[in-house]
Amino acid sequence: MTNPTIDRDAVLWSAAEEDHDDRSLLLVLHGYGSNEADLFSLAPYLPLEPVIASLRAPLDAPWPVEGFSWYPIDAPGKPDEAGVDGAAQAVLAWLDALPNQPATIGVLGFSQGGAMAMQLIRHAPERFAYAVNLSGYVSPGVLEGDAVLAERRPPVFWGRGTHDQVIPASAVARTVEWLPEHSTLAGRIYEGLDHSISQQELADIRAFIERQL
Repeated sequence: MTNPTIDRDAVLWSAAEEDHDDRSLLLVLHGYGSNEADLFSLAPYLPLEPVIASLRAPLDAPWPVEGFSWYPIDAPGKPDEAGVDGAAQAVLAWLDALPNQPATIGVLGFSQGGAMAMQLIRHAPERFAYAVNLSGYVSPGVLEGDAVLAERRPPVFWGRGTHDQVIPASAVARTVEWLPEHSTLAGRIYEGLDHSISQQELADIRAFIERQL
């Protein structure tokens, strides 16, 4: 199996390349079976300062699901270590190849993309200023970066709904335990929300990101 790579031509940017200099970057990572256009639609609700880059996951989701996947879903909420790590390394390689390195980097992901956001800060804790995990989780296992995160405690927003039937309770419990020990957590549970993003959550995300700029 070849290593996954990010399709540079599929990335959606909120600003032209000449407008990237000296600006922060916000990576946006969609969920399972979706694509780069999905969360890019949130751009009008997010702060204007960061340049937004919405990436397409490197794997085709298996039929009959349309769209893309960051890693295979063999056991929901408990991905294979090689799969999630390979996807994280693909995103980091894409960042390395940018012609202009951003001043700071944040990462926002939904569902599987939220799990990716957590895996990215674990692999490269010095590289990301903050993370937003929407209806996602922390993957199992221990990474070298975990000890750095426990010391640095970067800001992390974690939002989820009380009616979310997609993320297993075991994955939620793992994340509930892990995040307070490895981040400065801003968490919110939204009453009645299913596996989606509400207007109130969007307002909270915007306020959280603005505090990091």
